[in-house]
Amino acid sequence: MARTRTLAGLVSVAVATAGLSIAGGTGLAAASATPGTVLAGSNAPFTSHTRAVGAVAGGQRLTIQVWLRPRLGAAENFAGAASTPGTASFRRYLSPDAYAARFGAPPATVTRVASWLRSAGFSGLSTGPLRAYVRATGTASVIDAALHTKLARYPATATVNAGPYQLRANNGPVSVPASLAGSVLGVTGLDNAAPSIPLDRPDGRAVGRAAPRAGSAAHSKAPCSHYYGQHVIGGLPEEFGTTSFPTEVCGYSASQLRSAYGASAAATGAGQTIALVELGLTPDMFRTLKDYARANGLPGPARQRYTELSLGRGSKCGDPFDGEEQLDVEAAYAMAPGASQVVVGGDSCNQGDFGLQGLFNADLAVLGGTGGQPLASVASNSWESGDEAQPASLTSVEHAILVLAAAEGVGMYFSSGDQSGVEAPSSDPYAIAVGGTTLGIGQGGTRLFETGWSTGVSVLIGRHWVFQGEQGAAGGGPSLLWAQPGYQQGIVPGALAQAPGNRGGLVRSAPDISADADPFTGFAVGMLAFHKHRPPTYGESDIGGTSLAAPLVAGLVTAAQQGQPAPFGFLNPALYRIYAQDSGALYDTLPLASGSPAAYRGTACPTATCGATVLTRFDDQSAAMFGYTGQVTLPGYDNMSGIGTPAGPAFMAGLRSIGG
Repeated sequence: MARTRTLAGLVSVAVATAGLSIAGGTGLAAASATPGTVLAGSNAPFTSHTRAVGAVAGGQRLTIQVWLRPRLGAAENFAGAASTPGTASFRRYLSPDAYAARFGAPPATVTRVASWLRSAGFSGLSTGPLRAYVRATGTASVIDAALHTKLARYPATATVNAGPYQLRANNGPVSVPASLAGSVLGVTGLDNAAPSIPLDRPDGRAVGRAAPRAGSAAHSKAPCSHYYGQHVIGGLPEEFGTTSFPTEVCGYSASQLRSAYGASAAATGAGQTIALVELGLTPDMFRTLKDYARANGLPGPARQRYTELSLGRGSKCGDPFDGEEQLDVEAAYAMAPGASQVVVGGDSCNQGDFGLQGLFNADLAVLGGTGGQPLASVASNSWESGDEAQPASLTSVEHAILVLAAAEGVGMYFSSGDQSGVEAPSSDPYAIAVGGTTLGIGQGGTRLFETGWSTGVSVLIGRHWVFQGEQGAAGGGPSLLWAQPGYQQGIVPGALAQAPGNRGGLVRSAPDISADADPFTGFAVGMLAFHKHRPPTYGESDIGGTSLAAPLVAGLVTAAQQGQPAPFGFLNPALYRIYAQDSGALYDTLPLASGSPAAYRGTACPTATCGATVLTRFDDQSAAMFGYTGQVTLPGYDNMSGIGTPAGPAFMAGLRSIGG
């Protein structure tokens, strides 16, 4: 039987939401009775339908974090007013120290939680930035006894795993002393499920269920296109009234994407700092960035404007964000080459931090900063914790972090996911959810078309196209948890904000804004290849996903902040305001239809790349696609691409025109 938890609603000027209801499974029976107070929604849903394969060894040492409840209602009111144009508090933010003093958990709460953990046998106690949590280390046996649960090992699946490690989780909800229950948001470090990384490649791994086989030798190889439509494969079975289709894009260069989104040579992000949030750190990232800048005709990065902050042992425990980090750093740099970058690597070791705890800590490192100010005013997060059925305690922790960021004036940009449906934390009303598009850039950097990213695939078998389903799509749709925030009222069509199921009222819709994400019209990411007896070599490969869209948008906003008296911070209220003004600040991503040029309806991917001759079908969402959730591309706001994509100088001017 599922447990349901209700959180307090948001009551700010900008984010007028009602309560939220979160369901989570109870899991297997705990090892003993549970005195104290059970934290509902404190175990991973997969434990309720997956049989454990054994207990975690009692002597295994793990570091957990007990997250403390801030004065959340008051903090929401402050953050909403600071983010809403027209209020007396607009863009008047708090320093990290001031936030902790005004809204953080009381020092007495820290003392009481630490005393409980110490008496339960934990050691190495410390307090997190802004008094967000108490961190403690203990054996699995100590953890089991203190939290009245049982740590167990679980079989990994394609969707739930711990990367190179054995998947583990508590097999039931945790409980804490009744005197502390009202002060605790949740406990992390118990499970090590890996986050979702919305990173997509145009290769055979995502093609579908059909066995790879080419329709004919003529279709086995064909060069990719350096601009949309450069190369064409002909002699294919007819579809959309044609037998010829462009080949997939090799990966757009920095200059092509800058041209498509109108990045300004005058606005480079000088004087601004953007943070890229990762898990682990990529070796030689600065060298890779220098090679990328050289290959793409960008000014070389300055060492004094590039910083890496490791919260663990760098890459000693592996680099789960390999590929992701290169994409984040390079895409952000392409849009804001004059900005400073802080690359924050959460601990990737399997002592409690691998997974979400490490990422939460990386975000908090940005927000805690020096105490006097955060490390950056823009943070790009190309990861998701899961769908909205995730444990309620995780949603609570994420929400507290996002409200903190808004109060400090830090914009938190989250990729919305790479498949149909709503993901967290991008669905939170205080997250800037970045969706994805399919973008055609022609010769000379001209914009040919841009539509919501929802790509279906058909495989050539014999002389016929056989539809396989969804290859990838921008995450989005109506939230299961959050009521409609004030900034979306009157802008999101009612049909797209209907509460799922029988819940009443309009709800939060994701995403908010978007940029290129389709891997078949993706990004040329630069990476180093390491060799045993010679120096590493630089190369590029095509890649996509909303992992690309998030740093592109975050980079453009960073550039727009140049010279402004205050950071833009939590951008959604201002974003929807400039959209409502119809100032040309955003490109409207339009649906493809029977009247659209056939060449824009999809690309042909040869066997050498996709494992079969494949026709990718753009803007192809339909009920026939597995996992389809009703998302659609429409004129105006839609739940594939939000309010659209940035339109260069007009976008920057629109943001700057909404002054404090």
